[in-house]
Amino acid sequence: MKNQPFLAGNAVGQPVPYDGQEASRAQILAAAHHRALEDDPELTRIAQFAAKLCETGTGLVSLVETETQSYLARAGTDVRETPRSSSFCAHAMLGQLVMEVTDASADPRFAENPLVTGEPHIRFYAGAPLATRDGVPLGALCVTDSVPRPGGLTDFQREGLEVLAAAVMGRLNAHQEGLESQQELRRREAQLQALADSIPDIAWSADADGKLDYYNARFTEYAGGTVDESQSLIHPDDFEQTREAWKRARETGEEYEVEHRVRRADGQYRWMIARAVPMKDEDGRVIRWFGTTTDIDDTHKLSESREVLARELSHRIKNIFAVIGGLVSLTLRKQPGARELGDELIGMIQALGRAHRYVDPVAAASSSKLRDLLDELFAPYFTDGERRIDVAGDGIDISPRAVTPLALVFHELATNSAKYGALSAEQGRIHLALERDEETEIVRFTWTESGGPAPDETASAGFGSQLMDMSISGQLKGKLGRKWLPSGLVVELEVPFDALAS
Repeated sequence: MKNQPFLAGNAVGQPVPYDGQEASRAQILAAAHHRALEDDPELTRIAQFAAKLCETGTGLVSLVETETQSYLARAGTDVRETPRSSSFCAHAMLGQLVMEVTDASADPRFAENPLVTGEPHIRFYAGAPLATRDGVPLGALCVTDSVPRPGGLTDFQREGLEVLAAAVMGRLNAHQEGLESQQELRRREAQLQALADSIPDIAWSADADGKLDYYNARFTEYAGGTVDESQSLIHPDDFEQTREAWKRARETGEEYEVEHRVRRADGQYRWMIARAVPMKDEDGRVIRWFGTTTDIDDTHKLSESREVLARELSHRIKNIFAVIGGLVSLTLRKQPGARELGDELIGMIQALGRAHRYVDPVAAASSSKLRDLLDELFAPYFTDGERRIDVAGDGIDISPRAVTPLALVFHELATNSAKYGALSAEQGRIHLALERDEETEIVRFTWTESGGPAPDETASAGFGSQLMDMSISGQLKGKLGRKWLPSGLVVELEVPFDALAS
């Protein structure tokens, strides 16, 4: 407590108040650890200057304890302590002003004092009391001489002694505050260490050059190693990528993240994810790294099992498309009159089969670009290597959720065009324009047919057209419009950004 220097702590850490009793004063004084300031250079200079100022042979910084008085600083003597029973300062510290004894041999209080009758034969004494801000008496800054001084100190000397006594207390207070700061720092460090050791993850830090210098207790519990051995615990197959990721983070000053296997104390390698953030100075230079390493082995294994399951599901879905297409073909052989409807259904199934490649989470060649999906769907409409459906516009990203409705819509447009529109004529062509409107956050698709027969509005009243409307408005929250122009059919679609991306 900076406003209450030299207040001792009791069993629960609360300050011990000074009640005017010697017992509490002794406890408060003992808590100050003043002996750490013995022969302190600053206090020694004060004692020397006090003797010089007052023109005496001796200057002392004295603290009065229970049985002795000790001298933290001395000038003119090598004595470090004397019994309290012979202490002049025990009297001086109880006053408010400088206490002067002009001739101790003639003073009833001190005439029989061993320090008067024997060495150092004190005759003159002047002591300025040393007390805390709360009035706890500690001792005195004193000067002594072996020659009586009937006139005592001059006013200037007396004032100077008081000023020097205040300087002594400033030094003692600064020492006490320093001790309190160190204690507080140790307390906070202990709290931080306890917090770091309580978390389930491994916490660590490194210097600016990336040299690891700290791990919490979790590291020793988990790996049974030391900081210096930490790199050797990384699985050999993961070491190089880990080293490169750490090197890149240190060079760029960016956050570090890597997954690797770490050998546990029982010898088992488990997947961990290591992350670190840099601490930078005002100029942006990295001065330290703080990181965590988390065991993700169970999650990693779960992810692997899900990937295996996804592969199996993907394979089965492909088989389902093939089986459904085969069933429809077998049925059509028995129902020749339904050939047209059957062919349309088989075309849709095949289109969905091709589109499945773009929602397959484990397909090696999967793509998230709309242009790639359209190229796949329009591949059957190449004639002698010539593209009959031209696609122009940005490479728009699409999510797996948007693939199926878009595949159905553009498959339906292409098959209708092949039966009734531009693709039914040798010179017929289709232009599909893709446009992103950043202001309205809408993607516009404009399907323009040309070179074919005049469009028939009644051809768009079937199931396929209803399916298109449902896909655009229901699943993609968009709009669909048709124009039957003499030059050919024009279809305009508007789909929100978030419907394509989510």
